Amino acid sequence: MDSAKSASGRGKDLIYRQLFQQMPFCIAVIDRDYNIVDANRDFSDQFGEWQGRKCYAVYKHLNQPCDRCPSVDVFSDGQARATDAVGVDRDGRSTHYVGHSIPIFAEGSAADVKYVLEMTRTVAGTGNWQQEYQILFDRVPCYITIIDRDYRIVRANEAFRENFGDVIGLYCYEVYKRRSSRCDNCPATKTFRDGKLHRASQTGTGKSGQDIHYVVSTSPLRRTGEEIAHVIEISTDVTATRKLEKQVIETERLAAVGQTVAGLAHSIKNILMGLEGGKYIVSLGIKKGDSEMINEGWEMLDRNFTKTTSLVRDFLSFSKGRLPELKMVRPADLVSEIVNLYRDIAAQSGITLKAEVVDSPREAPLDPDGIHTCLTNLVSNAIDACLIGDQKGSEVTVRVEDTGEKLIFEVSDNGSGMDYDIKQKIFTTFFTTKGSGGTGLGLLTTRKIVQEHGGKISVESRRGEGAHFRIAFPRQRLLSLYQTGKETAVEH
Repeated sequence: MDSAKSASGRGKDLIYRQLFQQMPFCIAVIDRDYNIVDANRDFSDQFGEWQGRKCYAVYKHLNQPCDRCPSVDVFSDGQARATDAVGVDRDGRSTHYVGHSIPIFAEGSAADVKYVLEMTRTVAGTGNWQQEYQILFDRVPCYITIIDRDYRIVRANEAFRENFGDVIGLYCYEVYKRRSSRCDNCPATKTFRDGKLHRASQTGTGKSGQDIHYVVSTSPLRRTGEEIAHVIEISTDVTATRKLEKQVIETERLAAVGQTVAGLAHSIKNILMGLEGGKYIVSLGIKKGDSEMINEGWEMLDRNFTKTTSLVRDFLSFSKGRLPELKMVRPADLVSEIVNLYRDIAAQSGITLKAEVVDSPREAPLDPDGIHTCLTNLVSNAIDACLIGDQKGSEVTVRVEDTGEKLIFEVSDNGSGMDYDIKQKIFTTFFTTKGSGGTGLGLLTTRKIVQEHGGKISVESRRGEGAHFRIAFPRQRLLSLYQTGKETAVEH
């Protein structure tokens, strides 16, 4: 029995000894007289020979105990200590280390501290890591700030300081927006509240007064447990992108103007030919005294005069060069309004008109009058196409969907449809399938309004298989136009 216990004890000693030697930091055991009674290999490699020497002589090359020795306090009260100190390694070089001093009690006692176990880990490399992290923090090609719970900036990287100035200690809203109070819908506030990542598109003011458009992401920095001590804000400057978007929209608008002028000249030429033809027949009828010929010529004049009036009226509406008056509206309400307006008219012709709202689209900045005009034109055309198709079960559907990145309106019908040649013309010329009953400006006006919103309109159709019109508005463009409109209103 005794031999078994002895073997068990030797086994434990062997395990403890190997563990003592293999721990990946320096370990030393000292007694109350500051003598190092044991140490592992890492300690020897770091501080050199220790046998028969005092701890203060080995750690710091001193001739007497340190002024504030943590081990003295551990021997006194039996409580572990953590210290941050600077010593001297075996080669005489200064070394920075973090130490933990732990009491080893005498056998059978919970109060008598016999030894102190000191575990130290050098942090000489930490300074280099911190320097590397600081370089990375400063040199990344985006803005980085860290704000505290009072919304004061405690750190900012080089890119941010270059564009916004010396900002440490200032309120973030004061620096970003030149405001005296916190921003509305602040993503940092949301992160402090729920601890989640949030994103937002913002427009700020640089140190030289320039507008800076940026997309900001906020993330929590926790101190302990669930407490969020700071929020890190990482922002990407999209000012150049915003300018490019405006240039693209303006280019699209100018292209539409050029196509419109060409189409207008073509339509006026056709009307003039009709007027000339009517005038000739009237003159010929007068010469011949033929009242029937006079009436025929007069009808041609009257018809082309009416068409001229319609063309001028529609063109004046089309040519209004203004930015859309955006306001936050519910897309589903716009669809319901159009369907309610045309439902009875469609029903009288045996056509079912219905609305389809997908996943309750969020509010969006739109010009309600402009979108009303677009949907009115598309629904009116769809009803006419169903009448031309003259088939049973005619149906028109107005649909709205929010994909997150885009807001999409769609108008579909199962009417007469269009062949390839017609599809190529409907958005580029004063083309109409309604004969003298249309000017061809409905879809041109629709496209113009859509482009003014920064969106695109497209169509899918085949002869005899109906048509599917799709209007897609990128939400980022809508928000950019909305922000521009608000800033312009403030300036005026």
